[in-house]
Amino acid sequence: MNVLIVGGGGRENAIAWKAAQSPRVDKLYCAPGNAGIAEYAECVDIGAMEFEKLASFAKEKEIGLTIVGMDDPLVGGIVDVFEREGLRVFGPRKNAAILEGSKAFSKDLMKKYHIPTAAYENFDDPKAALEYLKTAKYPIVLKADGLALGKGVLICNTPEEARDGVRTIMEDKQFGDAGNRMVIEEFMTGREVSVLSFVDGRTIRTMTSAQDHKRAKDGDQGLNTGGMGTFSPSPFYTKEVDDFCQKYIYQPTVDAMAAEGRTFVGIIFFGLMLTADGPRVLEYNARFGDPEAQVVLPRMKTDMIEIMEACIDGKLADYELEFDDNAAVCVVLASDGYPVSYQKGYEIRGLERFQGRKGFYAFHAGTAFRDGKVVTNGGRVLGVTATGANLKEARANAYQATEWVEFDNKYMRRDIGKAIDEA
Repeated sequence: MNVLIVGGGGRENAIAWKAAQSPRVDKLYCAPGNAGIAEYAECVDIGAMEFEKLASFAKEKEIGLTIVGMDDPLVGGIVDVFEREGLRVFGPRKNAAILEGSKAFSKDLMKKYHIPTAAYENFDDPKAALEYLKTAKYPIVLKADGLALGKGVLICNTPEEARDGVRTIMEDKQFGDAGNRMVIEEFMTGREVSVLSFVDGRTIRTMTSAQDHKRAKDGDQGLNTGGMGTFSPSPFYTKEVDDFCQKYIYQPTVDAMAAEGRTFVGIIFFGLMLTADGPRVLEYNARFGDPEAQVVLPRMKTDMIEIMEACIDGKLADYELEFDDNAAVCVVLASDGYPVSYQKGYEIRGLERFQGRKGFYAFHAGTAFRDGKVVTNGGRVLGVTATGANLKEARANAYQATEWVEFDNKYMRRDIGKAIDEA
């Protein structure tokens, strides 16, 4: 069948790479795609938020399955549009994608259904938020309610920082309309772990664990980003942790959404904090994480397309997921200055060195073709991923592979996976 992927980042490159391996797929398209995705799919110049154009294209090309990779179109209701047109699409409907689209909603859901998370309060009025901060315990976490490209979270160590944070989010609107509402929550300490899962509305099948690095600079310093690198599996995600999460977090979340009349079909990303008092939910996403997908999908043995179709058909209970008994590490090569300001348009050299090398991948995030050359076209440019027999080997392989690629303004963190050494 013909398959359409909606999006154009590193996550969608990993999805395209994985989809191309399925015997069910005859032809791949991606809208809008990027220079790396073009290796596996025909890229189409339609924006991810142009729902009607995408639906018309899907009809014209007799698309048998559309995979929505990005959060914005999911929260905006692309699945509802496609379903109305009789098109088969993988992802949650608008009323379920709110699980990511509104942090206030997700916090209230967890509170109502006793899913462990940090203590919190929601605010629509900056004056009320500022008043609340007078008696708050520090450090404290401020979160813009809506989508903010993974950057709408501020950790504040002092009352002054917190007051500035409220102004940044709710008054200056640094994150746009995402800051119309705000969540202020307890600061949790522990190891962060990401767990992606397939959901068919009733059944959940979790994938292997991963661990992300959100801050821009080494030592988890600097501004929050969309992710500077990740590794899988997390050595801190034990069977004991998994058993707890399956019982008290994963299935209860699926059941809660169904009970609210918001049946969830697609991917639920669980951002967890492994605290001294047990696992707690930091956040939900309604799609594959990026760059988590770039380490999880290379380890996945199961046919991804088959599982996605099972989710749509409500038959996920008939399937189990299999993953290689290995490890993967992804190091993001970014444009220096990301996530604030940076230059684009620099030629990327050395990509051919990944060809034919098993276990080494260059997933394109912000790239484009220009005058026959691949050039930088975003803040996060490439996700260089490598596998290995264990995490230390995968990490060494990934950093070795980062040296194969050169472009002006190249920047990366040098401590991705450093936590491995402490496990």
